[in-house]
Amino acid sequence: MKHNIPLKPCATAHFGIFPATFRAGRTLSLTILFSVFFAASMSLQAAAQPNVVFILTDDQRSDAVGYHPKPLLGIKTPNIDRLAQEGARFTNMFVTSSLCSPSRASFLSGTYAHTHGVRDNFTDYPRQLQSFPMLLQQANYETAYIGKWHMGEDDDSKRPGFDYWVTHKGQGKYYDTTLNVDGKRQVVKGYYTQRVTDLALNWLQQRDSQRPFAMVLGHKAPHGPFIPEPKYEKTYDHVRVPYPTSAFDLKTKPQWVTERLDTWHGIYGPLYGFRKEFPDTSAKAMLDFERFVRAYTATINSVDDSVGRVYAYLAQTGQLDNTIFVFSSDNGFLMGEHGMIDKRTMHEESIRVPMVVRYPKAIPAGTVIDEQVLNIDLAPSLMELTVGADMPSAQGLSWAKLAMGKASKWRESWLYEYNYESQFPYTPNVRGVRTDRWKYTQYPHGDGGPLRHMEELYDLKNDPQELNNLAHNPGFKKQLKKMRKQLAAQLAQTNANPDHMPIDQGIKEALPEESIR
Repeated sequence: MKHNIPLKPCATAHFGIFPATFRAGRTLSLTILFSVFFAASMSLQAAAQPNVVFILTDDQRSDAVGYHPKPLLGIKTPNIDRLAQEGARFTNMFVTSSLCSPSRASFLSGTYAHTHGVRDNFTDYPRQLQSFPMLLQQANYETAYIGKWHMGEDDDSKRPGFDYWVTHKGQGKYYDTTLNVDGKRQVVKGYYTQRVTDLALNWLQQRDSQRPFAMVLGHKAPHGPFIPEPKYEKTYDHVRVPYPTSAFDLKTKPQWVTERLDTWHGIYGPLYGFRKEFPDTSAKAMLDFERFVRAYTATINSVDDSVGRVYAYLAQTGQLDNTIFVFSSDNGFLMGEHGMIDKRTMHEESIRVPMVVRYPKAIPAGTVIDEQVLNIDLAPSLMELTVGADMPSAQGLSWAKLAMGKASKWRESWLYEYNYESQFPYTPNVRGVRTDRWKYTQYPHGDGGPLRHMEELYDLKNDPQELNNLAHNPGFKKQLKKMRKQLAAQLAQTNANPDHMPIDQGIKEALPEESIR
């Protein structure tokens, strides 16, 4: 039976095993023996309840892993692949807001951005909002957050729900980041991916072994500007990386897509600093694009090394099979598709992320989950798998039974949302709905009035690359009307109404302030 508040062992339960004469005359011995029995009880409880390791990357698209049918640039990620082989891989894993902070808050809380309130990259996670680490901490788990937090741009202070805390302000740097290590700020020399992994392993070695643990390890990679480790910086130099064909097939797209081409988030723009002169539509500009994609991909090789190091430590200490090991990313990343760089939009490259979960006690090796799973599903799933508890505050669904191979009714559609950012004025407000086959997207102005941008409608079965927008095709008028109704229903069902959003101020070419890039 599930229960909302996990039960802790009762200390008095052991008194009945001692004879009355012993209890009366040997108080000190009793105290010592009781302590031993109580410690043993807690140790057994820790062994019974699974640990949690959640490794989260930044901007890693779904094909940037080796196990993908068509891995980006042929990338090899043997350690991430091993998790997939020994556990479950989610072939249709999506984020409900393709932006770092809103998505991270959704992973932790199990709620949509309009519910948790982290609608942009400058809003902190609400300190009273439940998260799975907070609930596990209340259930006697020892908890840690190590690495990139990225909620509350200028604040690296310790957040509720974590016993151990290591993070930094803003984006952090690939080398020599100033970290807040459990209250003490210090420059940690070296490559970010390796240093946060060192800190994670140090914590695992020193933590209280009598308690189960939950650790979140947040990587900077592969967020731009991309700086690979020296050992990986030339890994993809032999791979040609042409512009994707969809970059030039924009005739059915909204006008704002074309307006974005020369901006920070456009294919002819500065490419996070990899292109010094822009906009550049010349043939030689593709060489900048090649370096951009190669560097992005190479940073992920170091992440795979990190996964391998954590896996090896858990295996060596006998904790691996009692650990729910999750790997995923906060959002995808457009690499020139539809003429776009970055994320934020509802196109597949932006909203799809990798996710694998290893937990052999409940998830058979080689499990493949094709259902549409969302970032808001992680928190309730972990609560079910760890302490057998529901998470009433979550809006997501637990995929625990799906992963166990037990038939379960699943969602047929879901809501996507993004709010226009004046600091990054390259994408309008976005509201959309996706089913297994259809995707509908609209771009509200924010004043409650009629739409001012063209809608988008795609038949993903016949057009998985979203090349042919059917929104104004007379033959799909009924389907368009149906999807509009589905979007309205999703907004109502998820308590998004009234649907507040900023006013769309249009696409602008000005670069974002350097510290927030």
